[in-house]
Formats: sequence, C-alpha cells, structure tokens
Amino acid sequence: MSGLRYVYAICRPFGPALQAQLSGVGGQPPRQLTHHGLIAVYSVVPEADFAEEPLRAHLEDLDWLTETARAHQGVIDALTAVTTPLPLRLATVFRDDSALRTMMESREDYFERTLDRLTGRVEWGVKVYVEPPAEDAREPAAKPASGRDYLRQRRRSVRSHEHTWQEASEFAGRLHATLSSFAEDSRLHNPQNSALSGATGQNVLNAAYLVTRGNSEEFVEMVDRTKDEAEGMRVELTGPWAAYSFTGEEPGEATGEATGEEKGSGGR
Repeated sequence: MSGLRYVYAICRPFGPALQAQLSGVGGQPPRQLTHHGLIAVYSVVPEADFAEEPLRAHLEDLDWLTETARAHQGVIDALTAVTTPLPLRLATVFRDDSALRTMMESREDYFERTLDRLTGRVEWGVKVYVEPPAEDAREPAAKPASGRDYLRQRRRSVRSHEHTWQEASEFAGRLHATLSSFAEDSRLHNPQNSALSGATGQNVLNAAYLVTRGNSEEFVEMVDRTKDEAEGMRVELTGPWAAYSFTGEEPGEATGEATGEEKGSGGR
C-alpha cells in the first residue's frame, strides 16, 4: 500500500465499527493495523504532503493546519464514541506498516499501562472566566473635576477589580477542589490568553478532569449547579473528550515527522 501512515490513536480492539462515511486527514478513511492486543488507527496519506520537508512547510500554513487538525479531531471523536483511544500528536506520520509496528512494539508497555488507566473514562474540560465589569459596558464616567477626583476614581476602580478578581479566584479554587474530589484525576492548565482564544473575560480556571463514563452525567450536573453561584463569572464545560490531558503526551502539538526505515520508532 503506497503512501505514508498518518496515525490518530492507539486503542484496543473494539466491536462497533466506525461510521462508513467517516473521512480523516486528506479525506482518507481511517484504517486499522493490529499488533498483539493493540490497534493503530491511521490513514494513508501522500508523501508529497506528509514527508518531512513538505510537512514542515505545511505546518506553517494556518489554513492547512486548521483543516488537518479538524479532520484529526473528527476521527478521535468518532473513536471516543465507541472505545477509549489514546490520541497521538497531531501530524504523527510513519513510513510504512513496518515502521508503525516497530513504534508500537517499542512503546507497547506504555500503551498497555495507559489504556488500562483510561479505559471507560473520558475527559471533561471546565473553564471559569471573570466577565468584564458592568460599568465597562456603560458610558464612560464624567470627566473628573480635578486631579484629586481622578485619583479617587482610579482607587475605586482598582479596589473594585481587585475584589472581583479575589472572589473569582476563590470561587475557581472551590470549584476545582469539588470537581477534583469527584473525578479520578485532574489537571490544571495555564489560563488561556483571551487575545489568542477569542473568549471574552479573564480566564481564572482552565482545568481537565478524568471521569468514568458512568459518572459523567453526575459530573455535568455538578458543574451546572455551580453556574448559579458564579455571579459576574462564566463557567464553561466542554467534552466528553478523549483523555488528552492524562496520556503523558502533548496533545495537539504540531510536531510530527515522516518516519523512514532509518527512523523506525520515530514520530513522537
């Protein structure tokens, strides 16, 4: 079979088939390669786009990268619906079946241990944002009559923002402690930069929680109940996802490489 192997995830054999119309990266359907008790889910992609040099160039192209990431995530989401995938990094590519099997052989213990820990579990993401103060949306305050009035207004504004930030931080801390005690594991990620994410408000909590599928409904209800307490804040819940934050990999990082015979265990 000509072409490179673009690998989405490693998982164990699963019964329900993926939907027939599912297409992955480059519009190619996902395939499966079995090695011992593991399966690599991959698509065959052209060397012209995914060999080391063209891939490096493509990763500088935001449109190409966005399209590839969307197709990659579509396959991961489809797998998450029927099994527990262990997602690999975006743009993880191998020369052929032999190179892919070599990687699976070399990392077999890691894959088995991680799948043992993650099977039957999904990841939920929770973010808390401090909403812009209401006065920011109104007409600007009257021009101060003097320098003293200006300083007084500034002090009031600073105190108001500090109070809001403290309340938000305390709320986020309580929420994280509650959700962490319910979940099997949790991860605190760095707050998102609103200029990059496009989200309004200031991110004070950006966390991931590993929850069993059977407990997921209760977890969602717990998060929903906190929204009534979050005055001046916004609580966002996302998921269920494949357990990216709990695999030991760096999810979504665009650092794949085409793996030739001389690099048979590459692709990380």
